[in-house]
Amino acid sequence: MGFKEKSNCIKDSVYIDDGYSGTNFDRPEFKRMMFDIESGRVNCVIVKDLSRLGRDYIESGRLIQKTFPALHVRFIALTDNFDSLTADHNTKALVLPVKNFINDSYCRDISQKVKSHQKIKREQGKYISAFSMYGYRKSAEDKNKLCPDGYAADTVRRIFAWKLEGMSNLAIARRLDELGVLSPMEYKREQGENYCTGFRTNLKAGWSAVAVKRILTNEIYTGVMVQGKNEQVSYKVKKTIAKPKAAWIRVEGTHEAIIPPQEYEIVQRLLEVDTRAKAGTKHAHLFSGILFCADCGEPMIRRVNRYKRNEKIYFICPSRNSGRGCSRHSTLESELKETVFVALRIYLSIFLDTDSQAEYLQRLEVRMDGIERTKQEIGRLFKQREKYLKLCEALLEDMKTGLITEEDGASFRSIYEQQCNHADKAIRQQEKLAAQLLRSGCACKARLEQLQQTMELPELDRDVLLFFIRRIEVHEGKKINITLWGIEEFGIDTTVQ
Repeated sequence: MGFKEKSNCIKDSVYIDDGYSGTNFDRPEFKRMMFDIESGRVNCVIVKDLSRLGRDYIESGRLIQKTFPALHVRFIALTDNFDSLTADHNTKALVLPVKNFINDSYCRDISQKVKSHQKIKREQGKYISAFSMYGYRKSAEDKNKLCPDGYAADTVRRIFAWKLEGMSNLAIARRLDELGVLSPMEYKREQGENYCTGFRTNLKAGWSAVAVKRILTNEIYTGVMVQGKNEQVSYKVKKTIAKPKAAWIRVEGTHEAIIPPQEYEIVQRLLEVDTRAKAGTKHAHLFSGILFCADCGEPMIRRVNRYKRNEKIYFICPSRNSGRGCSRHSTLESELKETVFVALRIYLSIFLDTDSQAEYLQRLEVRMDGIERTKQEIGRLFKQREKYLKLCEALLEDMKTGLITEEDGASFRSIYEQQCNHADKAIRQQEKLAAQLLRSGCACKARLEQLQQTMELPELDRDVLLFFIRRIEVHEGKKINITLWGIEEFGIDTTVQ
């Protein structure tokens, strides 16, 4: 919208709302124009046609027929041949509302066509969002297809692995920040994407427990395209509402998976129960998230009794202590470990071949590209550190030449030094992680060799439990039920007792 010079008009200002929909009036330039009108600076508004003022026929009619006349503002729509100063009653009462209604209907029609086209593409498994999901990038050949993004995909794998180890979402977020891993927003910015989000609260966006949970609960990492989770209230209102899960559009096998489906399902079950580590420890206990009371279904809690130099570790049902009527179902941790391990080895030796067990250990084996990715991250952090050191040096020169004041220089120097220190800490953490990955890889290799020789699982650890066991239930009298994962795949149709 704008002013056009006439013999009896003086152009005061031009108002252009590029990139904003005319279906509503929440537009910055429109608001500025109304402010100028109310301030008495403007008494005539000229637009190319009625749709340039707005496409909401109710609001447009109110402005033209009530607001502008009340403020003594003349309104002219050039191509529609409308001038509020000379228009007769029929034009104002009949022609004007009809044209505004047509403009509104055009927007509604376009909105329906766009929604229909988007639904078709979603049902075909095509990715239609403007930005790719963290962990993926858009294919160079097909912008509607996702491909794993090395740096981000490796971070997603770490997040799932740490969750399986028993780390809380907050602990994972803090660990990522310690390692200097770029958050989803900062990574997109570094890649040159003009990405904005309402989740950003600081100058540099860091990791949060909420961001970690969004990744852990996103099925797209298993190779399943899930879209249409939200819908816009109306073509006139930008607000969106969440759709029920049954209404989501879900298409399998549309892109390469970053996380195996079984691992994703295990994590979803762990998120349903409290698997937080005990204060002072980094990881949850061995049976966290899979050990339950058989009668009330509550997760069993771990207790440690120390008397003199003796230590007794056992699990009990929490319902007894909370007064909900269940019994203690007490079972010693050592006896539970032995029972589960023996039962697991027997059933796996019967129902699983060596290749299936080897596949499990191969999955645990640290890939060399994971260590290589850590080295690349260390290189990136060194470059980041050098950048801030150079900025500190340039800052001194600017202060000497008087380009900035000493007060501003001190403020910037404090920020740059803080970033350098953060990079130094992250480098040290990445070096520790690289060493840990190498040790883990060697341990997995040894376990794989032992498995190939003995055709038996070498030991009971959390990886073994989560990969093979879905649920352990403890009955009163120390009777234990063990339910295995993938019953159909393993050929087991009963519960181990």
